[in-house]
Formats: sequence, C-alpha cells, structure tokens
Amino acid sequence: MKNDMWKAYARGMASVMNDGGVYVPALLLRSYRQLGMSDSEAMLLLQLMEFRDAGGQEFPTPDELAERLGTTTRAVEGMLSRLMKDQLLTIDEQLDPRTGIQSERYNWSGWLLQASEWNAGQIKETASKAEKTTPIKRSSAAESANLFSVFEQEFGRLLSPMECETISGWIDQDRYAEEIIRFALKEAVFAGKLSFRYIDRILIEWSRNRVTNEDEARAHSHKFRGGGRS
Repeated sequence: MKNDMWKAYARGMASVMNDGGVYVPALLLRSYRQLGMSDSEAMLLLQLMEFRDAGGQEFPTPDELAERLGTTTRAVEGMLSRLMKDQLLTIDEQLDPRTGIQSERYNWSGWLLQASEWNAGQIKETASKAEKTTPIKRSSAAESANLFSVFEQEFGRLLSPMECETISGWIDQDRYAEEIIRFALKEAVFAGKLSFRYIDRILIEWSRNRVTNEDEARAHSHKFRGGGRS
C-alpha cells in the first residue's frame, strides 16, 4: 500500500515538473564547455536561474547555493569569482524607487552573449569550410554566413541565434535568392524600419508578386512607392 502511495506521489511530482520550470536555451548547454566552464560552474548558473525564475530570489547567498550544489560555501565563492572574472556573470545594483532600498541581483547576460558569439563563429567556420570544398557552387551555409556580416553591419550588433535561424530559413526553406534578401534589407533601411519582421513582410510581398531578382524587386518597390506607400 505504501509503495503504491509513493508511486502516486512520484507521478504527481513528475507531472508538476513537466508543467513548468526554468527555460534553458539549448545553445547554452551546447557551448558552456567551449567557453571554458566546468560542469559545476554551469550548474551554478542554472541554479541562479532557478532561484530567480521559480523562487523570485535574485541574489541567493553562497550558503544557499552551496546547499543546492552539495558543496562548500568556499567552493561556491570561488566559482562565482571566476565566472565574474571571465565576464560570464556580473552583479547589478538596483534601487527601489518606492522604498529607496538598494539591492543586488545576479546578471548572466555575459554568458548569453559569449554563447551567441561562439555560435556565430561556428556557423562562419562551417561556411568557410563549405566555400573551400565547393568553390564553384556556393552552399546555403556560405550564403547565410555572408548575409550574417551584412545584417550585423546594418544592425550595428551581433545577431541573436534566432535571427541567424531566420536568415537561414529564408535561404533554405523559403528559397529566396541572396540578392533578394540583401535588397529587402536595403528597403528596410530606406524605410527606417530596420527589423526582421518588416524584412520578412517585404520578402513575402515580393514572393506573392513573383519577384525573383533584384531588378524586379527594385521595379516593384518603385511602383509600390508611386502607389502611395508611406
């Protein structure tokens, strides 16, 4: 009877865990070793996420973290120090405007940024190898790598993994020509609406009107502006 009770309890807990938790991008799990982090340091960062997202606690103490990780407070302090030295983790100060009380919180955006930079480097390296092995016919990876540079230059920042996937999707899934995508980017810059959503709408519009190259896109855009586009 007791075994059945505990099995039922376990099933209930499994159901609860399946309903919610801490969201961890797959890229973070793929890249943390490449960024020089140990398994313990990666788990420490994940525990910081859990404290914030599930418990609403933005600045857990080393003692609390040590209890979660099954290690010593001194070991946790050493890991925190190294993560901050490598700019994977920072501590932000914030002031409550209502109470005037100052507090601190952990910020792991450095981890996200470094993981994104590592991913971009991997994509570009793959594209470079593809260009060397297939110099006559450019692969979609090579095309997207060149487009990454163009987009990063116009946006003035590194692209996020989601934005990189969007560009790859335009090439591999939607089969848009590279020159069409480049011209759509120019149109977005010209219109002062530099966003992936706006560029995607331009590409969809051209696809519906059977626009297949830059000359046709330019002619369609001039006609559309003449029709009163704002």
